[in-house]
Amino acid sequence: MSQHSSKPSGSRSSGSGLAGSRASVSKASVSRESTADYLSLFLTDTPMMDARAPVEFAQGAFPNASNLPLLDDKQRELIGTRYKEGGEDAAVALGNSLATDEIRAARLASWKQFVEANPQAYLYCFRGGLRSRITQQWLAEAGCSVPYIEGGYKAMRRFLIDSIDDVSATASFIVVGGYTGTGKTPLLQEVDNSIDLECLANHKGSSFGKQIGGQPTQINFENSLAIRMLKLRAAGFEQMVVEDESRMVGQCGLPDSLQKAMSAAQVVVIEASLDERIERLQKEYVDDMLEAYLAHAGEITGYEQFATYLLDAIDGIRRRLGGERHQQVRGALQTALASHQMSSVSGIYRDTIAQVLEQYYDPMYEYQLSQKQQRIEYRGSYEQVVTYLRERC
Repeated sequence: MSQHSSKPSGSRSSGSGLAGSRASVSKASVSRESTADYLSLFLTDTPMMDARAPVEFAQGAFPNASNLPLLDDKQRELIGTRYKEGGEDAAVALGNSLATDEIRAARLASWKQFVEANPQAYLYCFRGGLRSRITQQWLAEAGCSVPYIEGGYKAMRRFLIDSIDDVSATASFIVVGGYTGTGKTPLLQEVDNSIDLECLANHKGSSFGKQIGGQPTQINFENSLAIRMLKLRAAGFEQMVVEDESRMVGQCGLPDSLQKAMSAAQVVVIEASLDERIERLQKEYVDDMLEAYLAHAGEITGYEQFATYLLDAIDGIRRRLGGERHQQVRGALQTALASHQMSSVSGIYRDTIAQVLEQYYDPMYEYQLSQKQQRIEYRGSYEQVVTYLRERC
């Protein structure tokens, strides 16, 4: 919403206008009170009805929020422009003219459906102001009760940002390291006090990390991260386990406070043989990804998208490999892709995987791990590290 979202925008005598006076929007019209208990809302995964325009919702929202706007993007733009050009009265008049009976009926139908399916829900707009109150009033007049969240999106977002900084400063962190393919990400699923940054970012954190569906916005990544941290703290965990990540997980950046905490944390290292690592990477980046692409786009298009995914990933590390090695590895990958499509034998990628590990990932990670030698407190196999972390919880 524009910065004028909390301004009153007038009302029709029938109450059917888009705007309504503050006096006509009664808090007593709902049985549950409004709330500013943001922590409880997030810890209990309370359903939320987001009354902001779709463009605002797309930029950032909360995991349990559904976008059911009072104004669509065009209406929001028009009213904001009219306010700047003609002032509040002009904006009020435009708002009333836009709120036709047909629009009101359509809004109410979707709102009521959501509230009836989620009777514990709360609604919010950008600042918890007029859009929340109008939405609440329209629903009340239709016999449907829903309270709003005080301070709206802006206050909840501020709460989550502050929570990341607070938990990062007060919790103890353990960083799980290890060469590519040792199983760092799967291991996080086996300990209760973990934060899976790659899952939250929908990216595996490397050139091959792209996932179907794309990544969340930076805001949504941070919101989900904050909620996970709050839930772990509420569960009584003083220590949290994260994977050894760089500053960026794909296009999602780690908050500075968390990155600082991770850079000072103790490190545990998973050790595995080259064959074990190749086997794991074969399953994760070939078998599982091909299956996902085929399910997403069908056999022919899915395989084409899978091939593009692998070739783009190789091209993404071209500079690090060097021109000649890049061409060699890319050629081997193209041969493997062609043979795979004809024979459906996925094991032909093993040599290519080994080349990428030995020529790119292993030297890079060996250097990175050397910078953390003073912080390494434990080394062991996948199973040994799982046991060690569980005992430390």
